[in-house]
Amino acid sequence: MATVLSVSGSPSATSRTARLLRHLDVRLSAQGHTVLALDVRTLPSEALLGADGSHPALVRAAELFARADGVVIGTPVYKAAYSGLLKSLLDLLPQYALEGKTVLPLATGGTTAHVLAIDYALRPVLSSMGAAHIVQGWFVLDRHITVNTHGSVTVEPATAEALHRTVDQFSAALDRNPQPLAAN
Repeated sequence: MATVLSVSGSPSATSRTARLLRHLDVRLSAQGHTVLALDVRTLPSEALLGADGSHPALVRAAELFARADGVVIGTPVYKAAYSGLLKSLLDLLPQYALEGKTVLPLATGGTTAHVLAIDYALRPVLSSMGAAHIVQGWFVLDRHITVNTHGSVTVEPATAEALHRTVDQFSAALDRNPQPLAAN
């Protein structure tokens, strides 16, 4: 099975976006994929804002992208675009960091007015980074995500059903994408 990098671009420690991604990570793991999580907010801000691509934490983040067969990119939408924190990381990765990879863009936000942010703001960047296949993304309204007392999430049933179909399509695309042969 494939290795999936699950990236949260939310700057918030109590992020619905990150919690939703961790919820979906469980589904991908149950389908047999190895899931690696990366919360961009845990990377050193001085390295991100100073564009220090040689910082050990950013080198490790780039290695996670290189190791992954597929990438789930999750971001809250602010002012009709993905988060600046996510942009800071994407700008520091190698130009073709997504080459040959299957990518699932996900976004959360407070209003359906932001639903096109995936296609008009995020998808072009992912494409320019060489993604082999960007599957249909999904936008989840914040009000459809309930954070439980122990930190897990409950997703409104109709939204959960659509989101699970989207994740399952991503998983199927990963399974169809031939994996490179390991070096001897």
